[in-house]
Amino acid sequence: MVNGKPIMRADVETVYRSNLGDSKQEPPKDQADNVRLNIVREQIDEEIVDQRAAKLNLTASDDEVETKLAEFKAPYTQEEFDQKLKSQHLTLDELKKEIRKNRTQEKLFNKEINSKINITDANITNYYNAHKADFNLVEPRYHLAQIVVTPQPAQQGQQQPINMQNSKAGSDADAKKKIDVLHGRLESGEDFSTLAANFSEDPNTSTNGGDMGGIQESVLRRQPEVFQVIDKLKAGQMTPVMTIPDAPGSKRAAYYVIFKLIDREAAGQRELNDPRVQQTIRAELRQERSQLLKNAYIEMLRDQAHVENYFAEEIFKNGAQ
Repeated sequence: MVNGKPIMRADVETVYRSNLGDSKQEPPKDQADNVRLNIVREQIDEEIVDQRAAKLNLTASDDEVETKLAEFKAPYTQEEFDQKLKSQHLTLDELKKEIRKNRTQEKLFNKEINSKINITDANITNYYNAHKADFNLVEPRYHLAQIVVTPQPAQQGQQQPINMQNSKAGSDADAKKKIDVLHGRLESGEDFSTLAANFSEDPNTSTNGGDMGGIQESVLRRQPEVFQVIDKLKAGQMTPVMTIPDAPGSKRAAYYVIFKLIDREAAGQRELNDPRVQQTIRAELRQERSQLLKNAYIEMLRDQAHVENYFAEEIFKNGAQ
């Protein structure tokens, strides 16, 4: 119970089963209960955040949920979409509930945290002085973003979603179709970072809208076929769909990818008055501060909430006998 509102055992079990995926092997009871305890803790925090958002009238609307749902369904036929829900052990209503939760949290954190972060010129100067060597490029650097789609099915027991829509191709044919649809949407003018955040299957970059950061030229040259295409791009342009083989000379794809060149930097020292330097520092400081404040904010809300964790009590009572 969180401030009198229940978190149901059945809901926890749904998340637990979804995390197991298609695994036929049930983990030992103690291990399984530990996973369930972590799920309960996550759902307690989510409920606390949802209640705060509701108090501030920031709960995602039905229209916002339907818009996000349409983005999720876009790369698939209805049959493929239904199969994807089934493979993730989700109903349509459960997916809508997840979308509403994510959008609500985004609105709350933007209002309560991100809108209040102020990065000053002094903050930027201090960071630059402490990290000046980081802005001395010994060789040209390419600032890239990517959208990746892999033919491999989702890993069993995957805890974290790989993108905002938890969209994952399950076969080579599915991956080819998905990346081609995304490339078509990009050519029609849709935003690269938005599509990457929602559909790219590289969890390390999807959370940043596909942003890979700056990559040294020598690193790119290790894949000559990739470098040759990227080196011809102008800032803001993207590659066609590229197939990255799983081994040299192999015809089997490890993954499919679309790269976008955000910027190209020549070698040399970047000075503080360079707008790109200031933008990089500002984004880094904002991200660090946002994560710190978000953690503190949730701790504060948790301190103010009245929580009764019956599952934890049950485990402790049975295990302490």
